[in-house]
Amino acid sequence: MKKSILNTYKIDIFRLENKQHLHEFEGNDNFFIALEQDLISKGNFKANVVLDKNETMIQMVYKIVGSVELTCDRSLDTFDFPVDITQKMILKFSDRTEEVTDELMLIDRNTQFINVAQDIFDFIGLQIPIKKLHPRFTQDEVTYESLMKKFEDEYEEEDLEEDDDDDNFDFGDDDDDFEWNDEDIEDEGEVVYSTLKDGDDNESEIEDKNEKPIDPRWAALMKLREN
Repeated sequence: MKKSILNTYKIDIFRLENKQHLHEFEGNDNFFIALEQDLISKGNFKANVVLDKNETMIQMVYKIVGSVELTCDRSLDTFDFPVDITQKMILKFSDRTEEVTDELMLIDRNTQFINVAQDIFDFIGLQIPIKKLHPRFTQDEVTYESLMKKFEDEYEEEDLEEDDDDDNFDFGDDDDDFEWNDEDIEDEGEVVYSTLKDGDDNESEIEDKNEKPIDPRWAALMKLREN
């Protein structure tokens, strides 16, 4: 009987055309009993398996919805645990059969049938939490995910506060800190540019001081030219 139940999950991939195919399956307590395992004893589900076959591989998408019965670790009460799963698998044709990753498997290109019963169970089993708690306890339970979420939120708030402090940096309101001292400037070197405020007289005085004496020979030549 166990074998006959699991045989209903076989798919003849050898005869499938190279296109997309949909297969539908259902399971109940007998499905979990037939697999002879201790993780799940009761449950029910519906599974849609979409196969997209081509010359080199078969891409499979599992959609599984249902619930399984679990025993609470705290109260030992049983409760229904819901499952809603979407999982992908790739079967790549090869000259051997080998599991490469959780989502990629090599299969002999002459394989005629595959049985999806074990895959369906494995996907459901991966949804079972390590600590099984009745729903009435889960609201008060602190999980790893909730702690990490709280830590990330607090870390982002600290970063925002630090950015605000940088934007509001005070460079000082005392204008005296930026006043120039004329004596200090004169000590440092010669003033090469100045804006005069006392009129043209000062400018002419500077020109006179900077004017060099004329060579007498040049003066004589200038007089001859004028004559």
